[in-house]
Amino acid sequence: MSVNSPKKAPCIAVLGTGSDVGKSIVTTALCRLFANQGIRVAPYKAQNMSNNSGVTPEGLERVRAQIVQAEAAKIPPHVDMYPILLKPTSDIGSQVVLLGKALENSTASDYHTKKERLFATAAAALDRLRCEYDLVVMEGAGSCAEVNLMPHDIVNFRRAEYADAPVILVADIHRGGVFAQIVGTLNCLEEAHRNQIKGFIVNRFRGDISLFEDGIRWIETKTRKNVFGVLPWYNHIRIDPEDSVVIESPQKVFIENTDIPAVAVIRMPHISNFTDFDPLIALDGLDLFFLEKVQALSSFKAVILPGSKNTCFDLQWIKSCGWLEKLTNYVANGGHVLGICGGYQMMGNYVHDPDGLEGKPGTTGGLDLLPVETVLKAPKTTTLTRFSREDVHGTGYEIHMGQTRRHDGEPFFKIVERNGTACEDTDGCVTPDLRIMGTYIHGLFENPTIARLWLNSIGLADVPTSELEGLAAKDKEYDLLAEYFETHIDVKKIVAIVQGSEFRG
Repeated sequence: MSVNSPKKAPCIAVLGTGSDVGKSIVTTALCRLFANQGIRVAPYKAQNMSNNSGVTPEGLERVRAQIVQAEAAKIPPHVDMYPILLKPTSDIGSQVVLLGKALENSTASDYHTKKERLFATAAAALDRLRCEYDLVVMEGAGSCAEVNLMPHDIVNFRRAEYADAPVILVADIHRGGVFAQIVGTLNCLEEAHRNQIKGFIVNRFRGDISLFEDGIRWIETKTRKNVFGVLPWYNHIRIDPEDSVVIESPQKVFIENTDIPAVAVIRMPHISNFTDFDPLIALDGLDLFFLEKVQALSSFKAVILPGSKNTCFDLQWIKSCGWLEKLTNYVANGGHVLGICGGYQMMGNYVHDPDGLEGKPGTTGGLDLLPVETVLKAPKTTTLTRFSREDVHGTGYEIHMGQTRRHDGEPFFKIVERNGTACEDTDGCVTPDLRIMGTYIHGLFENPTIARLWLNSIGLADVPTSELEGLAAKDKEYDLLAEYFETHIDVKKIVAIVQGSEFRG
């Protein structure tokens, strides 16, 4: 990334009263709104914890939320927009990805000791963005009022203070207690940080919004700050969610009596890249279920094993909780199974971890659904990938540790390009009857022609697919989001609080 000007662009920070309150969607909306006004805007989040990632044009790992925000800003994603990525591997440990490259696995306590060094790295990334763009929209993480974390904060008020950024505080009325969220957050903050907050956005309102007018007046009187607006609940706009919090409460489902065909995704403890399936969710005439509780699978047209950040652990989980028996019976009775990335690795005969990348070194027996075996090895593969099958072409990305060797069967795809370099390679494995498939490629279903090919293979030729693919399909949604946001939020007030509101360019 080049640096064109010594002058640093202004920043505005979007912080939240908690996790999953709507910070990412507000940041995305602001990026598209400013971009539509001809302002060169960039998103930024100093630290993100997510197993939902992608790949930059340079072949570096990236966070899906900031990919979305970069797309909304009409710019290519860059690792400076999300310098620190934590990918949870257990309840107390994560893989640390620094500027797009896997650095190490770290426990929470070990990571804590490195925060000051990482703060400087993240600050340098922000400085580079501020020299390149006209405006930076910064996103916080979790609650901005975690008093035990504030002294070593990387991503919330300490970062906003570093950038001298005015703050918008987002609260979620859907979960209840929105008044306590806002006032409680303010009461936990130092006076300087309270003063940095210029106003609030209330997200996910259901019902007659006129009944909340007294609530708005109460908030403004109590806090002496603006409520910039209230975002009603919507379900007509499809934006990739940031993380799997959206599927954290899967329920056992019974669909035997429905006429709508359904596909099941096994919701493993360390599921990653769950947005692979958003294009399927969006299809009319198809239901998609994330299943955690063990149940019979006979009613489903296909079962998908998704990516995992801890393949060996999730493989053992499948065996121990009863899913292996259900999968085996499903396949024996003619069922279709697709494995993606970690799910593909699990479907083989063995997963070898000689270096203990996911825990104690050793070998874990696979599900024996495909004639392949995997060796987990560094370095991590991160590629943008072009591929084809049956003269149908698609684009996607790969993020995985190790390699998988095929002993029998046929490759799933021909690989024609990785990170912009032409190649002749293959990926994945399929059985001769095309019922069992595995691949390392994420983003398959963002290609309507590939989605069509797969739907045909599982007997769903009648389910219509989108005519738009990739960014073209997403662009429509970003514009819808910006329009919706501008309808309900006083954008002029937000623009007015941005320091240096006379944008360059």
